[in-house]
Amino acid sequence: MLSRWVLYPLLALLGLVAIAIAMISVVLVLTYPNLPSLEILTDYRPKIPLRVYTADGHLIGEFGEERRAIARFDDVPAIMKQAILAAEDERFYQHGGVDALGIVRAAVSNLLGGGRRQGASTITQQVAKNFFLSSEKTYSRKLYEALLAFKIEHSLTKDQIFELYINQIYLGQRAYGFAVAAQVYFGKPLKELTIAEAAMLAGLPKAPSAFNPVVNPKRASLRQQYVLRRMRELDFIDAAQYEAALKQPLIIKRETNEYAVHAEYVAEMARQMAAERFPEDVYSRGLRVYTTITRADQEAAYASLRRNVFDYDRRHGYRGAEAYADLSEIKSEQDEALDELLQDYHDSEDLHPAVVLQADTKQIRAYRRGGEVVTITGDGLKFAARMIDDKAPANKRLRRGAIIRVQKDDKDNWRIMQMPEVEAAFLSVDPHNGAIRSLVGGFDFGRNKFNHATQAWRQPGSSFKPFIYSGALEKGFTPVSIVEDEPISFPASVTGSQAWEPKNYDGKYEGPMRLRTALAKSKNMVSIRLLQASGVHFIQDYVTRFGFDADKHPAYLTMALGAGSVTPWQMVTAYSVFANGGYKIQPFIVSQIRDEKDQVLAEAQPLTAGDESLLVIDPRNAYLMDSMLRDVATYGTAARASATLKRRDLAGKTGTTNEHVNAWFCGYQRTVVGCSWIGFDQPKNMGGGETGGSAALPAWIGYMGKALKDVPQTFMPVPDGLVAMDVAGSGKGPAKEYFYKENVPVTLEPEPPQDENAKPVD
Repeated sequence: MLSRWVLYPLLALLGLVAIAIAMISVVLVLTYPNLPSLEILTDYRPKIPLRVYTADGHLIGEFGEERRAIARFDDVPAIMKQAILAAEDERFYQHGGVDALGIVRAAVSNLLGGGRRQGASTITQQVAKNFFLSSEKTYSRKLYEALLAFKIEHSLTKDQIFELYINQIYLGQRAYGFAVAAQVYFGKPLKELTIAEAAMLAGLPKAPSAFNPVVNPKRASLRQQYVLRRMRELDFIDAAQYEAALKQPLIIKRETNEYAVHAEYVAEMARQMAAERFPEDVYSRGLRVYTTITRADQEAAYASLRRNVFDYDRRHGYRGAEAYADLSEIKSEQDEALDELLQDYHDSEDLHPAVVLQADTKQIRAYRRGGEVVTITGDGLKFAARMIDDKAPANKRLRRGAIIRVQKDDKDNWRIMQMPEVEAAFLSVDPHNGAIRSLVGGFDFGRNKFNHATQAWRQPGSSFKPFIYSGALEKGFTPVSIVEDEPISFPASVTGSQAWEPKNYDGKYEGPMRLRTALAKSKNMVSIRLLQASGVHFIQDYVTRFGFDADKHPAYLTMALGAGSVTPWQMVTAYSVFANGGYKIQPFIVSQIRDEKDQVLAEAQPLTAGDESLLVIDPRNAYLMDSMLRDVATYGTAARASATLKRRDLAGKTGTTNEHVNAWFCGYQRTVVGCSWIGFDQPKNMGGGETGGSAALPAWIGYMGKALKDVPQTFMPVPDGLVAMDVAGSGKGPAKEYFYKENVPVTLEPEPPQDENAKPVD
């Protein structure tokens, strides 16, 4: 018989256990029925961001607080699932929501370890916490978490729970779910992940910030190695796979642009349109906006614009170091503090910020964000050579601590470059239906979000002259009409302000010439006389047919030189009238908006050329203007276009404004109209010799070279109502000229001889 000294304490202990069991039972009875409904899990509807796509299905933008992409459980590769289980919950398919064995193991580890605390939350508990609970660490919250885990396990299958976890968990960089994380960190879908990449992602849930490979690559690597080791211990991978994964170098996405297509300005335009149409839940209901641009066109426009801006920038020399950093506390070339020094300088595509570690006239060593030390020698130093010498200004000289920009050349060697100060814009449109094919609103959206293609009001210079000429044709002029290219002056009584003595761009005059020749050579004096003869008020009203605002083009003779204000968007609209035979189309950039169920919510209804309600100028006028504008691109100020692209069906006009402030080229082939502009945000002289032909035309040529690669040459058919006549002394123009049938001249005055050596400039 037990001694009372043993019996009484035992009974007391059993009583306490009974009381504890009773209390837990009461808590369970009272709490379990009051747990939240699991409808949010069984009818899972996460916040899906607004996504913007090209016409051919490429993602170009995503807007919302959370980046999400839903992945079905069966579509997640086995290696990704195994990596998650190894990192987070190896007994997931054995326990009932709470892993008692895991709790004991964690408790023992915490008692013996004395250092970092080890947790034992299961995947199911993490689902409960992410959907229903806060992150506070209290016993009551842990109890609720455990109870919810039991309820979830009772209501859903293991695979359903795992799928919720895979899609809901936060993984850093605003990425929720492993499908998005695969794109954010590696730029690939889940199914293409390697073992090493899957292990890196699986290590993120424990501490998304601490183990973020973009921010903390060293800690992320250590965490990845732990996950790989656990995968090996659990026989998810064999020894060979383990060793190969450890050795695989991971290429983490670091570039500013997160998408396959550089179309940030287009994505922002689409976002604004969607937000205006669906303001309530535009960033959470999974709307998809399809734009009109294509990947090929957009990439061609983006690359050509940037190349042209870099070329302009190189022509005007190196400006020196962007800034200087204090390297006195830097202990080695791999010091993590170097990344912090560069945190305020963003990458501009392939143009990377770097801090100089060592510099002399033969070699520069510089640290680039992410741990790479680049060495620049030889040709890579040429652009910046004058700023390396000791005689360079102290506040611009390249020395230790200087912040510079580096870029790889065509031979994969590093070279010194700089962030251009000049801005640019390019866009192209289908002239038959108004669909925008490409749009680049500036050199770098990350630096300047102002959309120069749609918002920048600038003087068009001579690129506006075709609309003066078109109006003159309606007033009875013809391509062979003779007009004087001689100096002209106007007293203050005529201008209404002060005396005006305009000049040709090159200050030279060639006497009487035909309109066709004058437009090709961009003669200012002829344009002014033409406007004066046609009537400034008539022309001011006439240009509105092309989409221009009358109040932006005051009724003064300066309108002949493009002194009004236009946007590149207006210019492609206007030039489309010449390209399509006289019809004014309405450019549009969004074709469809669809909801999360793929139902069409909004759709563009473009009007197409050929619709008589859109006819704004006589088709005969459009034909004659097309003919004269092709001369501009063949032997005039834009002769470089036809010479480079080896085509005779190109047409357009250069434009350069006073003091070289703006440079333009707007032109077309019958299937596509493009407009190129370059200048400064704070208008200033771009430098002598910078004209529409030298500074803007190359971007247009670069784009058209890609856009017209497989497009056959086509020419506008002759419309009814035109009569052809042989032209004597036609110079470089056509041997046959067309006239309105009601305006056929009885005799033709021959064009006076022109200076064949005179090079047209504008």
